[in-house]
Amino acid sequence: RCSDGPEAGVDTILAVKPEVVADACFSLSRLGVPRVLSIAAGVQIRTLEASLGEGVRLVRAMPNTPALVGQGAAAIAAGSAAGPDDLGWASGILSAVGTVVVVEEPLLDAVTGLSGSGPAYLFLLAEALVDAGCDVGLPRDVAEALTEQTLVGAAILLAGSDDNPSTLRERVTSEGGTTAAGMAVFEAAGFSQLVRDVVAAATDRSRQLGSG
Repeated sequence: RCSDGPEAGVDTILAVKPEVVADACFSLSRLGVPRVLSIAAGVQIRTLEASLGEGVRLVRAMPNTPALVGQGAAAIAAGSAAGPDDLGWASGILSAVGTVVVVEEPLLDAVTGLSGSGPAYLFLLAEALVDAGCDVGLPRDVAEALTEQTLVGAAILLAGSDDNPSTLRERVTSEGGTTAAGMAVFEAAGFSQLVRDVVAAATDRSRQLGSG
């Protein structure tokens, strides 16, 4: 059921900008909303519950933008009054647009650093691959088409395989072959550590924003 605004006594999804969360939660508390799923970025459970009032069953979520095409990755964490049924309710909503995992709230910052910001990392890789394809002589439209399908195909292969990423990588990388030559450049540049540093930086920033 859709409406122009929250209704008294009706479970609600909170999807507003952080600066108006307090006002929105106060309005929900006055309406006696029993349960809330918050996708307000960076707003901690304690802050939400302080404005919602006692007894409201709160679930906080960290989704990501591929939810727009039904391929999202979201993590949810239960508030102090929320139980398994409430997590199931929230999971049912978010699973309509992707994968959902349950974590403790302190891990939502790491979720933000990995999957919340992760699409941007892949888009950056896509940009670099397209430019690299052009550098070695491909027309840009060809480089774009090959890059897009390579990323899509590799993701589907990874998701559908029982093998881990390391095993799949090894199968593509023949000793002394073309892939091995490219991988050697990644290794020399410290690619794996760079990715760790990227995720750590985004996670730390999420913690800073949440504590502010």
